[in-house]
Amino acid sequence: MALKVLIVSSEVAPFAKSGGLGDVVGSLPKALKSKGVDVRVVFPKYRTIKEKFLTGCQFVSSFDVTLDWRRQKADIFTLNNSVPTYMIGNDYYFGRAGYYGYGDDNERFAFFCKAAIEFLDYIDFVPDVIHCNDWQTAPICLYIKDRYSKIKCFSDIKTLFTIHNLQYQGMFPRETLSMMELDENYYFTNDKLEYYNAANFMKAGLLYSDAISTVSKTYADEIQTPQYGYGLDGCLRCRNKDLYGIVNGIDYGENDPATSKKIYANFSPDNMTGKYVNKQKLQKELGLPERADVPVLSIISRLVDQKGINLILQAAYDLLNKDVQLVILGTGDYHYENMFKDLAYRYPDKVSANILFDDTLAQKIYAGSDMFLMPSLFEPCGLGQLFSMSYGTVPITRTTGGLVDTVQHFDAETGKGNGFQFQDYDAGGLMWAINQALLVYEDKSLWSKVVQNAINTRFSWDNSADEYIKVYNKISGKK
Repeated sequence: MALKVLIVSSEVAPFAKSGGLGDVVGSLPKALKSKGVDVRVVFPKYRTIKEKFLTGCQFVSSFDVTLDWRRQKADIFTLNNSVPTYMIGNDYYFGRAGYYGYGDDNERFAFFCKAAIEFLDYIDFVPDVIHCNDWQTAPICLYIKDRYSKIKCFSDIKTLFTIHNLQYQGMFPRETLSMMELDENYYFTNDKLEYYNAANFMKAGLLYSDAISTVSKTYADEIQTPQYGYGLDGCLRCRNKDLYGIVNGIDYGENDPATSKKIYANFSPDNMTGKYVNKQKLQKELGLPERADVPVLSIISRLVDQKGINLILQAAYDLLNKDVQLVILGTGDYHYENMFKDLAYRYPDKVSANILFDDTLAQKIYAGSDMFLMPSLFEPCGLGQLFSMSYGTVPITRTTGGLVDTVQHFDAETGKGNGFQFQDYDAGGLMWAINQALLVYEDKSLWSKVVQNAINTRFSWDNSADEYIKVYNKISGKK
């Protein structure tokens, strides 16, 4: 019999996505299905899902979910997707703008977690493994152990919990446990869910899952240290033998410069002419001087501390004193948004600040820029550097997390390496790496080599899916 896996997530691209989590859960199931896994996906039916993605959406059934004295209806919908995909609907919890940041997020996602287990009765599917992702779905691991293991059809289900970003843990008042119908006195202890006098959803995943994974091998090591563990490094060290680092992939069918309809001109490793057309047309669209000789450096990111935005801004004046152009796309902290707007005002011929998120423009920037800046403070895996390399844009990154596992510093003597890296988290380190890249850029033969290395780098979901299947088989006892 085929291995049966239910992937539960708060985001699934293209339906609901705010970051890398959505991309991962949008792509991994396809790779698993291609390898014979009977995989299903479930996520909340948010009001903000675009109408075009709901074409063919069908109502299946509804049932009641209880949270202490609360009783709310969960509606089950199916979506027209290559992998069987379900949504849990409830307008009271999910009929809002955005996905997170509400005062009752504990109740909203506790409801979703219970519904994501109980809806299995209505779709005639009992998975061998429920694959949970980040704090929003972590309580499923505890629920399976505490409540549903006593119910025959759920008793053999195992859980895998994937950490996409340990910084965001889902911390709520103690009373949350009673609302979730859990024994508050038993679970609100330091060795269980209590964390600095709060109930920590992330700990539910770390302590009660059958296995833990995170999205790169280096990040799996880093989060076991106080520097990157955000107070949970002790939990992770205790479960070291159950912790796996599996590097994310990207969908190269969706990010192929030879076929993409979102970019200005197509190109391939064998014919890079279109790369230069993309650069020229990007400069024109963004109002920058159309110069083939000037390197275009790009940033496509959430504008937050984690992404090293402060380093870019500290180095900005040194950088912009050089003959370069800088393109920014993203939203985030208000003061960072304003600082980039100010740079664009001061350097209109050098800086284009696009304080928004537009997927089509992102593809055009990946295709039309020469270098991609990603100087992260920490980076569980990172997808930006993978997207940039797929379009022949050379990443400049810091040596942390998945950036270590996917980017290799270019060596001009050997011709090996697909990007440029620096180690110390400071503006001087970033400028050193940028200067290294600019030196190589001046030598067209060397630059062509590093670009070819980048565009031929492959981190597909095919290999990652194999690694996940090994973990699923191990914890479920299947072969």
